[in-house]
Amino acid sequence: MYAWIWRKLPGALWSKLSISIVLVATIGSLLWYVVFPWATPLLPFDDVQVGDTSQIDPNSVDQDAPTGASPDPDESAPDVIPYSTTSNHPDPGGLAGD
Repeated sequence: MYAWIWRKLPGALWSKLSISIVLVATIGSLLWYVVFPWATPLLPFDDVQVGDTSQIDPNSVDQDAPTGASPDPDESAPDVIPYSTTSNHPDPGGLAGD
């Protein structure tokens, strides 16, 4: 297929090379800016599901139950960061706060 395209391009070697570079850039731009944005909602890459939720009855979920999120996000934050902020080397004894 590529040999057929190369033979059909007009001109000498440098002309064919220039035209093929423009064609590749045009096709790449068309895919990047038109086709991929159009197809993104159709692809399941963001449809993440952990566990088997097929057996959950939606009527059994209490809609009035609290979600567990505290009004103050710092209230549930840990007092000690569980990793080193000064080096990339892990603590040999476990977590940095141990």
